[in-house]
Amino acid sequence: MSRIDRVLEEARTRLHRLSAREVPDALERGALLVDIRPHAQREREGGVPAALVIERNVLEWRCDPTSDARLPQAVGDDVEWVVLCSEGYTSSLAAASLVDLGLHRATDVIGGYHALKAEGVLV
Repeated sequence: MSRIDRVLEEARTRLHRLSAREVPDALERGALLVDIRPHAQREREGGVPAALVIERNVLEWRCDPTSDARLPQAVGDDVEWVVLCSEGYTSSLAAASLVDLGLHRATDVIGGYHALKAEGVLV
């Protein structure tokens, strides 16, 4: 197993990852879906209307409620951030990084955008 595979595996042990089918219920209970895919990838694959777009390189600053660069939605540590990437790899690492900041409800979508599309759940 490669080092990055070990890091990914460890990151996922700290998350309660959501399936694509669970995303609509999460949004209904107030979770915030965050699309971290780069602009070019969103253009190529398609967007997700319900998602906030926060590119990966600024995610922690935008979600940290103590950051001067935070989004208005970053109101505390109890916000449920559901991170979305293309296939569910980068999003796991990003969500674990949010957990490291104290955002204990952060998680990601198993299979990412491709899973949402395959399940017809492009909310």
